[in-house]
Amino acid sequence: MTERELDAAGITDPVLREAYDHCRRLNARHGRTYFLATRLLPVERRPAVHALYGFARWADDIVDALGTGADTARRDAELAALERELAKGLRDGESAEPVVRALADTARRYGIDHAHFADFMTAMRSDLVVTDYADYAALRRYMHGSAAVIGLQMLPVLGTVTDRGTAAPHAAALGVAFQLTNFLRDVGEDLDRGRVYLPADLLAAHGVDRERLRWSRDTGRRDPRITSALRAFERLTRGVYRQAAPGLAMLEPVSRPCIRTAFVLYGGILHAVAEGGYAVLHRRSVVPRRRRAVVAADGLARVAAARLRARSAAARGTEQAPLTAPEPVEPRMVEEVA
Repeated sequence: MTERELDAAGITDPVLREAYDHCRRLNARHGRTYFLATRLLPVERRPAVHALYGFARWADDIVDALGTGADTARRDAELAALERELAKGLRDGESAEPVVRALADTARRYGIDHAHFADFMTAMRSDLVVTDYADYAALRRYMHGSAAVIGLQMLPVLGTVTDRGTAAPHAAALGVAFQLTNFLRDVGEDLDRGRVYLPADLLAAHGVDRERLRWSRDTGRRDPRITSALRAFERLTRGVYRQAAPGLAMLEPVSRPCIRTAFVLYGGILHAVAEGGYAVLHRRSVVPRRRRAVVAADGLARVAAARLRARSAAARGTEQAPLTAPEPVEPRMVEEVA
């Protein structure tokens, strides 16, 4: 499948092909839900998504490397080196680092604003020193760089049926909604890394602070005050999904099944958290295999319908034909997500 994706995207240089393939492997290994949704995109657009994800994953892995206080200095140095390589790659289109090479090529092909990458790196640096957020406004400022810009980077790849400026706020909101979902799912794991992404004022409103979260994590005991705070954070997150939802219809029809699938699967994590009694300090909530398979099957059906409409429109001469022949729907894609 990799060769077909690269061929369809017109990526012929062997070194660049290997760089994109490296990013694809990162996506497949670390972003299970994201990788599934990517496979619902037109084949020629997938390498760009792999490059964007691969870069974000690389930077995030640097930040999340656990270690002693001295390790923070090492991670800071690694991020600084990545920033320099990124600036060089975006400027020259060349890099010795495969992920940066693929990212620079994607940015050039799709005209992605370089400021989005700079904002992302600023957020990654913040994660080295900032371990909690006083209120939701402070958290949103951080998430502009860590999440909103991811949606904005993706928008040129997905394409829109409106002007991009109209769709942009919804794309940014979707990036934030996905990250808020991850924050809720990963409360316990983030606490082990010394971070609390739940706003302090939201926690305090329910009689909760970091120490109480730590107590619950360490003892395995539940606290109704924590459950109440987590429920409030879930409601806040669902509100951001509502802000993002109108943007789905603004995407090009062939891109909608991909993003709708991600939208439903990430939203399903919120449901799983609630169904599990908000026990995220003690175990990770996951979408059941059967539910994931149903969503994947629905996505595949929508892909087939979108491609059929595109072919019909092309036959009538009312719309340009797809860049590549429609890809056959593969039943094993449903099995992989399950």
